[in-house]
Amino acid sequence: MRKITAELFISLDGVVEAPHEWHFPYVDDRMGAAVDAVVGSAGTLLLGRRTYDSFAGAWPAREAAGGEDADFARCLGDARKIVVSRQPLDSGWRNSERLNGELTEAVTALKNEPGEDPVVMSGSVSVVRQLLAAGLLDRLQLLVHPVVLGKGMRLFEEGGPAVPLELLSSEAFGTGVLNLFYAPAERPGSAGYREAKAHLPRTGG
Repeated sequence: MRKITAELFISLDGVVEAPHEWHFPYVDDRMGAAVDAVVGSAGTLLLGRRTYDSFAGAWPAREAAGGEDADFARCLGDARKIVVSRQPLDSGWRNSERLNGELTEAVTALKNEPGEDPVVMSGSVSVVRQLLAAGLLDRLQLLVHPVVLGKGMRLFEEGGPAVPLELLSSEAFGTGVLNLFYAPAERPGSAGYREAKAHLPRTGG
């Protein structure tokens, strides 16, 4: 079964909106390598419509310009891009197609396609939320930036259900960005202070 990984830039207070407004000062070689290892190496990208339109409005031109980001742009262009949208795709970006059918059923079918080539998401917050809720997201990569934005759309909405996660790996970059990989986890058992106090440090009297 194919696995789905979602990659998101996120602030310390959980904001994922408009990363182009706050993300770039924290980009270094290690972050570039981390993004390339997931998104740049993907054979299949699953994207929400807004993310797709943003990508399609920028990366084809960057590939054509032949600058220092042209190789990454070419990788995105060569990838199969599946877009969650009810509207036709009119960008002309190669290898683009709409996801056919209801989201959870169509993504389940995508995961069940032959082979083990991973499916990667970038941004696409509303789709990430839905796949997490449906148990269809296998890994969540959060690139946590050391900044508190105070406003903007957050990854997890207030009042939403609890989402237990297991930390798979963590890495700190020199910029202060944390590269964290999570997987869905079982809900923890019930416990309160009575159980937790057994783990508090004991001091001698």
